[in-house]
Order: sequence, then structure tokens, then C-alpha cells
Amino acid sequence: MKHGTITTDNHAALWHGRFKEGPDAAAVEFETSIYVDERMAFDDIKGSKAHAKMLGETGIISKAESSAIIKGLDGIKADLESGKLKIDYSAEDIHSFIEATLTDRIGEPGKKLHTGRSRNDQIALDERIYLKRAIPDLQNALLKLIDTLKTIASKNTKTLMPGFTHTQHAQPVTLAHHLCAWAWSLVRDYERLSDALKRIDYSPLGAGALAGSGLPLNREMVAAELGFKGVTQNSLDSVSDRDFCIEFTSVFSMLQMHLSRMSEEIVMWSTTEFAFIDLSEKWSTGSSIMPQKKNPDFAELIRGRTGKVYGNLIALLTMMKGLPLSYDRDMQEDKEPLFAAYDTVLSCVNVFNYMIESAKWNTENMANACEGGFLNATDVADYLVRKGVPFRTAHGISAKAVRMAIDAGCKLEELCVEEFKMCSPLIEEDIYGFITPRACVEVRKITGGPAESMVKKQIAGLEKFVKSCAPKKSAGKK
Repeated sequence: MKHGTITTDNHAALWHGRFKEGPDAAAVEFETSIYVDERMAFDDIKGSKAHAKMLGETGIISKAESSAIIKGLDGIKADLESGKLKIDYSAEDIHSFIEATLTDRIGEPGKKLHTGRSRNDQIALDERIYLKRAIPDLQNALLKLIDTLKTIASKNTKTLMPGFTHTQHAQPVTLAHHLCAWAWSLVRDYERLSDALKRIDYSPLGAGALAGSGLPLNREMVAAELGFKGVTQNSLDSVSDRDFCIEFTSVFSMLQMHLSRMSEEIVMWSTTEFAFIDLSEKWSTGSSIMPQKKNPDFAELIRGRTGKVYGNLIALLTMMKGLPLSYDRDMQEDKEPLFAAYDTVLSCVNVFNYMIESAKWNTENMANACEGGFLNATDVADYLVRKGVPFRTAHGISAKAVRMAIDAGCKLEELCVEEFKMCSPLIEEDIYGFITPRACVEVRKITGGPAESMVKKQIAGLEKFVKSCAPKKSAGKK
């Protein structure tokens, strides 16, 4: 860390005027946020253009000055896109860099851009514009993954596999049923993102540092220009609110949790003991010492990175927990965890999609795993319920039959009818038609059940959802 004094010029800190001395170089290095907030350069320009247009329309500055500012901002955007202009990382933040660059290029009118606004309401605006632009990309990635799961499920409505509770064999289901379960959790994540987007659709610009402005700003005009539904209702709340950062990161955490649970099952299913799934070699890795290894590293990395997203959420919650109204510099630390969580989740959704769509399913092994393990014990009880036996009594009779099979070292369906009758005289030869894995699945024809007809309805529902949420366009250029 180098020490020294920063001299004041157009690229100096926006607040340097009341200070006799420039800030220490080490202080600047410590406080700068441009390495984090540079990703919002175009969002900052977009907000600044709308603000400049409003200043001109309201007569706060001349229309000629407004036009010069907007033209200058367009030039900065074009040069950043082409690479002609590079971000100056000695600037304190992205706002300072853009405003200073503008002033360098157009002179005095550039100094009027900040009229009636503070960096406090400016950053609150930039973050909202950024999220309105970025979240649709994550939602589109989710739609692709949901569609992939739906497609695989549609090919496996008859593929038997064990369902589990406590990681123990429980009841037979199908691969399609299981994959639909994954997909529906992702549908909820998509909807949570949509719901959170509604709450940031209000422009905070015009709130100033905390108490608004005495100038005749037209906040509603800026909001409309930027595509917001309206404006925030309290200037103090507008600049101190970071609920939206926490809310989105909370949604990211739940989404990452779902991906982690799915990845855990992929890891288990790819073992020799399960052998339900064969991951593509393109989405597996080997061992530096064991030549035979084919490891599910990408599923493990998704699972492992969940902790990072959770940590980002805790960082935001902890940062905000003791802050008095309105703005405090602590809040500069909101962007890094928000952006990090977003980046992690987006990459994990995409990688999981690539991994699962290229995998092969060992359907014979899955079906064989339904044999034994007494997955049909509940169906023995249901058989008796159909004959009028109270379920709790039927449960005990089935448990007695299971115990008998365990002692005999056989499957439940391998008990002879005489042995079944020792448990209950109501059991007849027809019981065997009710306790095959296929029968256990197909009898469950209630909504949400694993019967093929019901799973096909789920698949149709997922397809309808994907089509109704046709890929969203990002709200502006990155």
C-alpha cells in the first residue's frame, strides 16, 4: 500500500471541496469501490441521461446544457463499449469516473449533471437498474434448466426408481416424478425473483442525500423515462433501503440450496453403489493419482459454492443490522456480496443444466433398485384398507409381514399367500397384483402422484409455465 497525497483535479473525489488537503493514497485505496461497481457503468449512464433530460425539461439547467450532457454520456458509453475508453481505477467509484470523464470532454455543462442529486440516491438507482437488467438473465437460465428437466422427464415417465426418506428406500416412484420435483422447486425460485422485481420497480432518484431537493425536480418524469412503475415515497427510506439487496440474495440462497440438494443426489446416484446416472466425460474430472476415477466434481462444486452464497446473505444482513437512518458508508459494502451471489448462482444454474442434459440414465439399475427394501409395504396396508381394515391396524399387519420376510431373508412379495394369511385372513392371492413396483406407482393417480398419467400432467404444467415465461429481455445493455 503506497502512501502519499492525492491532488485535486477533475478526477478527484466529488466531496473534496471543503478539505484543504487531498486524501492519503492509502485512504483512497481503502475506500474505493470502483473495482466492484464498475459493472454498473452503463446503468449509471442510463440513470444520468434520464436525470439530465429532466433537468433540461424543468428548466433547472438549459436544454442546450442538457443535450450536451446526454450527448457526452452517449459518447462515453460508446467508447466504453468499443474499448476506446478504459475505466480509470484511481477514481473513487463509477459515478466519479463517469462524471469526471464527462466534464473533461464537455467542460462546464458536465459539472451541472449532479444538480439535485446525491451519490446516495444515485447508487440506489443504479443498483435497481442493474438488477432489473440482470435478473431476467438468471430467470432465462432457470427456464432453460426447467425445460431440460421437463424434457428428460417426458422420456422417463415409465422409468421406475426408488423414492427415499431419510436416504432409505421408501416407496417406488419414477425418474420423471423425481425430476419434476426438482423442476417445481426451480419454478418457485423463478417466481420469487419475479416477485422481488416488483418491489424494486420504483425510482429513488430525487431523494438526494436524505431529504430530497429544494429544486423543482420531476421525479416522476425520471421514473417514467427509466421504465419504473413509479417513485419511492420517502426520501429517508429511499437512500437507506437495502432490503432489495437482501431479498434478492435470499432468493439466490434458496435457489443455490435447491441446486445443492439436486447436486447431492447426482453425486450419490453416480456412485458405483447406486449407478443410476452416468455423467458425461465433458462434465466429470479424473484423479491425479487414481487412473480409473471419474469424479462428479461439477456437482460437488455447485454443492460447495452454496456456502459462499449463504455467506453473502449473512454479510448483507450483518452489515445492515445496526445502521441508523439514513445513509451510512457501511452500505458501500452491499454491492460485493450481492454481485458475488448473483454471479455464483447464475454460473451454477448454467453448469447444472449442461451437466444434466448430457448425462445418461441407467434405467435398468434404477428399476432393479425397486426390488427388495420393502418399498411396497405401504401398499400391503392400502390393500387391507380397501377391505375395510382401519389404516392403523393395516399398518401393523403389514409391519408383521415385513418382519416375517426379514426373518425369512426374502422380499415381501416372495412370501406365499399362506404366510400372508398368518398376518391377516383377509389377504388373498390377488395381493401380488397390488405390490409390484409398477402397480405401486400406477395406483397413485391423485394429483401430484407418480402414476404416469399424473406425471404427464405435471410435465404439461411445466411446459405451460416455460412457454408463459418466454425468455425475458434484459432491461438494457450490460
